[in-house]
Amino acid sequence: MTLPTDSHVHSEWSWDAAHGSMDRTCARALELGLPAVAFTEHVDHTVWSLDRSHLDEDAHLLTFTSPDGLVTPGPFDAAGYLEAIAECRERHPGLRILSGLELGEPHLHPEAVARVLAAGPFDRVLGSLHCLPDGDGWTEPGELFGRRPAVDIVRSYLRDVAAMVAADDTFEVLAHMDYPVRSWDEAADGPFDPAEFDVEFRQTLEAVAEAGKVLEINTVLPLHPTVVRWWHDVGGGAVSFGSDAHEPVSLARRFRDARHLAEACGFRPGRDPHDLWPRID
Repeated sequence: MTLPTDSHVHSEWSWDAAHGSMDRTCARALELGLPAVAFTEHVDHTVWSLDRSHLDEDAHLLTFTSPDGLVTPGPFDAAGYLEAIAECRERHPGLRILSGLELGEPHLHPEAVARVLAAGPFDRVLGSLHCLPDGDGWTEPGELFGRRPAVDIVRSYLRDVAAMVAADDTFEVLAHMDYPVRSWDEAADGPFDPAEFDVEFRQTLEAVAEAGKVLEINTVLPLHPTVVRWWHDVGGGAVSFGSDAHEPVSLARRFRDARHLAEACGFRPGRDPHDLWPRID
């Protein structure tokens, strides 16, 4: 069984991927028989608060801007990244290598995002929400667990995703719609059940569909089958697959299960192996 294209991959060009390697990831993709890989490097402009104890050496391009824990990634080296893409295409001619970006909160930084996109071309552009309001600033959803009710965090996140999708047209694929669920603590909050957030999920999925964007099946924490079925129900046009790998060993993780899930929910491969998967009715 052919695995889908991995459309969400990070290399050493992302601030939080010190163990990433574009070259070794391409070699791994060929080993796995992937039709293509998209290097969607982080482009973040939001300054947010973060508990330093939660960081490790993977945050190699992250700078603390104050003793209070405010952090910001360094600027994205688009020219250097695109040069590395070209070199890998020459080194691995048997692999389709797509350029790409993962834009964090692009609706909050339109001018900065426009400057990065102008350095393109970028084949696959993802949009992500990594931060939620916290007092006068921003923080990752995972930092809020234990301080706010888990259900409130998820509902706030989904509402903000819907607002981002409606306000921004710079990205094609919505990445990790269930991002806060990575921090969900079953011991404290019970098993995660998307039905508890039926209204918020459906409203957000409808906004994504209306904007003509693609829903990512992110496999760090496999997207719940109910959400993928809802995506088809609201008229979602296509899905993509993303391992969110930050090192070569994680490339295409759980992709066999993700492929079966997409097929069971009404999506099929496109005409070319590197295409996004459109819906079937």
